Amino acid sequence: MKNPEKPILLFLILASTLASTATSKSTIEPCATTSTCNSFLGYTLYTDLKLTELASLFQTNPISILLSNSISTSSPDVETHVLPSHLFLKIPTLCSCVDGIRKSTSTRYKTRTSDTLESIADSVYAGLVSPEQIQVANPGVESRAVDVGTSLVIPLPCACFNGTDGDVPAVYLSYVVRGGDTMEGIARRFSTTVADLTNVNAMGAPDINPGDILAVPLLACGSNFPKYATDYGLIIPNGSYALTADHCVQCSCSLGSRSMYCEPASLDVSCSSMQCRNSKFMLGNITSQETSAGCKLTTCTYNGFANGTILTTLSRSLQPRCPGPPQLAPLIAPPDTVPKELMYAPSPSPAPSPSHAPESDGIVSGGPSSAVAAAPRGPTVASSSSIPGNPANGPAGSVSFASCPSSYHAFIVFLIASASYSFVILV
Repeated sequence: MKNPEKPILLFLILASTLASTATSKSTIEPCATTSTCNSFLGYTLYTDLKLTELASLFQTNPISILLSNSISTSSPDVETHVLPSHLFLKIPTLCSCVDGIRKSTSTRYKTRTSDTLESIADSVYAGLVSPEQIQVANPGVESRAVDVGTSLVIPLPCACFNGTDGDVPAVYLSYVVRGGDTMEGIARRFSTTVADLTNVNAMGAPDINPGDILAVPLLACGSNFPKYATDYGLIIPNGSYALTADHCVQCSCSLGSRSMYCEPASLDVSCSSMQCRNSKFMLGNITSQETSAGCKLTTCTYNGFANGTILTTLSRSLQPRCPGPPQLAPLIAPPDTVPKELMYAPSPSPAPSPSHAPESDGIVSGGPSSAVAAAPRGPTVASSSSIPGNPANGPAGSVSFASCPSSYHAFIVFLIASASYSFVILV
């Protein structure tokens, strides 16, 4: 359902119609606050990468990448596991308000030999950013010749929309449309509808082209933590896990659920007490007792992290029936290959070999990269496939036009330009 309170503002930017470029659309969420939110980038690996290399590319924690995609962390040497080229993953990122629009600006990239802004945008970051956007974020940098070792700010798309899609909690994924994609296929992949995608992205019609970037709502489990908690507003997409409380607590959101379940994480870190006050119950403990009046339920739940303290709440209730054990999202083994039917066409720019992994500027956030979580308690299944999309069900965003390489689109633009110059405004 479209939220009438969301401002609908269309940013229109005329893209240069060079022989190898074409116009692409990107959803923009206007903002006027300093608030942030958790969001995801839909990223397709341009080459084989170790998990630590992928995490360094986006300055995020490697274990967070695994848990966001329901990948088991119990495999030996999981952080040096090589993820295959063309694998699609959700990359967690912090979405901020910068210059009046939502974007993620925490990513830095250190240039290498033969890098150009085009190859960085189109290949390394898989179309999530355009060369022009990188150049605007880094004044003085030339697009054709970039000095080796230059640290570049990489502005990446994201959306918050108050953490809701209509009346339900949602996290937003920035998805780059690929050749062969359809709105129906994208909606089906992420368990939403074409109408919802059209509404969220302020599209007058469900028409997409390769290189367009859509904001895709993922149905999620929300939280009710107090505002003074450092993880206030924590939200987890269906079928995913997340670490919080300085990596001491692991929370999950099972498929089709809106209820978050949290328990102690199995990381080798120092944590404060996780025992519910005035009880013997530990975080995550649930007991039930059948009575003639119903089911007596006692739970010790997570209530946020504040001033180095893990907040817990002990609750007792009488339910009509006793619930079963917590349903955790199923886990898969770290992928080794991608099925041919799920592989996208090669990137527009030559991909470096696995031995030439990208460099990032700065240290991976979220603690030492050597900290490896034990596997969550969900069932683990073997996998050699790409990570499936997660459920979703919209607020209305805005649309901008930016340049994106595509020989097919360049041909179309050439034909249109030969006849006349026109602007098409989406309403």
